[in-house]
Amino acid sequence: MTNETAPDVRPHSAVDAVADAYTDTLIRLNPSFATELGLPGHETGYPDYSPAGIAEFAAEARKALSALDGLAPADDVDAVTLDAMRERLGLQLEIHESGWDEADLNNIASPAQDIRSIFDLMPTDTAAQWEHIAGRALNVPGAIAGYTESLRHARDAGKVAAARQVSTVIEQATKYAAGDGFFAKLAAGARTTDGPLDAAVQVKLDAGADAARGAYRQLADFLRTELLPAAPAKDAVGRERYALASRSFLGAAVDLEETYAWGVQELDRLIAEQEKVAATIKPGAGIAEAKDALNNDPARRLKGTDALKAWMQDLSDKAVADLAGVHFDIPDVMKKLECLIAPTDEGGIYYTGPSDDFSRPGRMWWSVPAGEDTFTTWAETTTVYHEGVPGHHLQVATATYRRELLNKWRRNVCWTSGHGEGWALYAEKLMQELGYLSDPGDHMGMLDMQRMRAARVVFDIGVHLELDVPERWGTGTWTPEKGYAFLQENLDISEGQLNFEFTRYLGWPGQAPSYKVGQRLWEQIRADLEARPGFDLKSFHTRALNIGSVGLDTLRRALLS
Repeated sequence: MTNETAPDVRPHSAVDAVADAYTDTLIRLNPSFATELGLPGHETGYPDYSPAGIAEFAAEARKALSALDGLAPADDVDAVTLDAMRERLGLQLEIHESGWDEADLNNIASPAQDIRSIFDLMPTDTAAQWEHIAGRALNVPGAIAGYTESLRHARDAGKVAAARQVSTVIEQATKYAAGDGFFAKLAAGARTTDGPLDAAVQVKLDAGADAARGAYRQLADFLRTELLPAAPAKDAVGRERYALASRSFLGAAVDLEETYAWGVQELDRLIAEQEKVAATIKPGAGIAEAKDALNNDPARRLKGTDALKAWMQDLSDKAVADLAGVHFDIPDVMKKLECLIAPTDEGGIYYTGPSDDFSRPGRMWWSVPAGEDTFTTWAETTTVYHEGVPGHHLQVATATYRRELLNKWRRNVCWTSGHGEGWALYAEKLMQELGYLSDPGDHMGMLDMQRMRAARVVFDIGVHLELDVPERWGTGTWTPEKGYAFLQENLDISEGQLNFEFTRYLGWPGQAPSYKVGQRLWEQIRADLEARPGFDLKSFHTRALNIGSVGLDTLRRALLS
């Protein structure tokens, strides 16, 4: 593949036309995707989650691949598009043929959560916007019904998520349906920027909230009575399914045993580095003692979510101001990044991209588990860089911004976890390289996050493939129970967060390792380029980000050819 060095303004090619047409089809089939992009005209709908709807997505992928057959790239940008679409859509069809797309259920990223979470991105300033929310809430029953049909169809084919995942989603659905749950609170707290809602809009919103609550009650009942009895007790998905999932999240095929062994070595290296940093925080101290000193430092503690939100915003704003024009090209429209407390308490920190026109900025969300109101800055400074700048915000917003270079599929559709999360971990290490994590506490926090990601490589591959446990961590082969104790030792997070993460890794195979493995592949690509004459770090970042999120094999071919 040739290098992607096309001019900033380029003619629209035949390849771009196929990619754009396919993107328009996805927007038509998935109104929630339109909401993510901030596109008007699709505010109340949902995709068809039924088997027929899933089959239609697959048919459109086949149609797009067929349209690409015989097309020659007009330039370097086209070459990347062809490579990326063939890899991504081809893999989508492999997964569809496996039948597991109809059985999609876990505690974090399945239709059970997606149907609810799209409301987080809907604006609430005007009565008309609240009517859209009410309309979408009224359509929740249809979305849940289609989803239930797919789960039942997959069950009949012998494909059901593990019992642990089904039980967790029952709990989530029950919370969504509760009288003090998400939808009830949404309706009760509805206001425009000018004050209370008009009575007629409030009536419609109340009806929508009631309909959504009823649908989630029905989902919980279905899961409890029909799916849970058929759900396997075993969490491990096995090599065949895991290899497919790993390719999906990385956009690259890796040797799973070699990657597992590397994860063990990387974890050992990070623990040794933490021990060195611990001694600088408190002479003679071990890692746990040094962390205890950091946790008890009043200057490093925040009380309450308001303080957490303000701290996140200040740190994010400073990173943008410092890096813009010096280490990265950051256009003015990308400099706004909102830091928010998520409306859920399920745990986790995540980023949502800007709307296509940037009228809705990129946002960093912190989902605070119930009962937690004390936070330590040393542990989370690196996370702000991961989710914001130079992490996900710079990555996602750059692709959105480069409309004159990239087609709509490249800008808004193609997302590969190993590329995206690998970049975000690379960004954390970069901030250390640039001196932003020189404080021993912040350095310890970065190492803690890196250690967590390395431990996830070991846990995820080890448990799902039932590999041998290294002697220092136990005997025999990995089980979830052994893995939980291992995570307790290597993830310094609250019990609520640990339980959430543990369940996530078991129910979303291949995703958690994509962070650290993706970072490894990013760093390998940079090292290969640094060995060439004339390497410039800022130019490398600009060129890489302008490609957008593609599979890591595609990225390597684009940057190194």
